[in-house]
Amino acid sequence: MGAGRAGRGLARAFREGGVDVVGVHGRRQFVDGPITISTGAIPPAIGSADVVLVTVQDRQLPAALAELRAAPLAPGAVILHASGSAHPRAAMQQNRAQGHPMGTFHPLVPIPDPERAPALLRGAWVGVDGDLEAVRVARDLAIRVGAHVLPIPREGRSAYHAAAVMASNFPTVLAGLATSLMHRVGVEESTARSAVRHLMRAAVTNLADAEPDAALTGPISRGDVDTVASHLEVLAATPELDAVYRALSVAAIPFAAAQGTDPAALARISELLAAHPVPLTSVD
Repeated sequence: MGAGRAGRGLARAFREGGVDVVGVHGRRQFVDGPITISTGAIPPAIGSADVVLVTVQDRQLPAALAELRAAPLAPGAVILHASGSAHPRAAMQQNRAQGHPMGTFHPLVPIPDPERAPALLRGAWVGVDGDLEAVRVARDLAIRVGAHVLPIPREGRSAYHAAAVMASNFPTVLAGLATSLMHRVGVEESTARSAVRHLMRAAVTNLADAEPDAALTGPISRGDVDTVASHLEVLAATPELDAVYRALSVAAIPFAAAQGTDPAALARISELLAAHPVPLTSVD
C-alpha cells in the first residue's frame, strides 16, 4: 500500500525473491513495468494477502492504517510499515485490536529508482520490530530479497533512524556541497562531480575493510594544523560550508586521536575549529 519509488521497488524485489505480490495500491492508477497500480478504494483482492506492507510517507501512515481497518483484510493478516521513524502507536493498536499483528520492515537502503531496488536490497540491511508474528514475517521477507536483518532497539527508535539518515542522506548532501565548492573555484562542473563521486566511492570502499578510526585520512588524521587553518580561511566567505566543515572536523578528532595522532596538534586544531570564523578580506 503506497506506490511511490519505495513501494514499487520493494514489489519488484519481492517478486524476484519468489514472493507472490497480490497487488500494489496507490493514489493514481498506472502500469510500471510488470506492476499494475490500483487506485481508489482498496480492492477486494487484498483479502487474499497474508501480509500488507504500507510504504506511504510518514505523515500519511495513520490515515493509511485507518483505511486498512475498513478494508476486507484476511483474518490475522500481518500489517508492516516501511518507516524507520514513524510509529503511530494509537493507530497501530486499533489495527492490532482487529486481530492484525503489527510491525516494521524498514529497508536501510535508499531506493531512488524502483528498477534498481532488487539489486540494492541484496546484501543490504532491513530494520524490523513489532509483534512476534510480524517480526517473523518481516525477517522472512528480508531473507527473500537477500537482505540482512537488524532488530530495531525498542527504546532507541529515534536514534536508530537518525543514524540511518546520517549514513544514507548526508553523503548525498556532502557530495553536492563538495562539487559546488570545486565548481565555484573554477573546476568544470561535470569534472568536479565525477571527481567527488570517485573520491567518495573510494572512501566507502576503505570502510569495507576497516573501522572508521582506522580508515580516516586527511589533515585531521595527520594533525595538519596549517592545512585546516587554510581551509577555514577560504571557507569563511561561505558560512554554510564553514559550519559543515567545522562540525564534521570536530567529530573527526576522536577518530584521529584513536589513530595516535599528536595530541598537541589535535588540541590546536580544536582551538581553530572553536574560533569564530573570520571573513576573508581583499588585499589591494
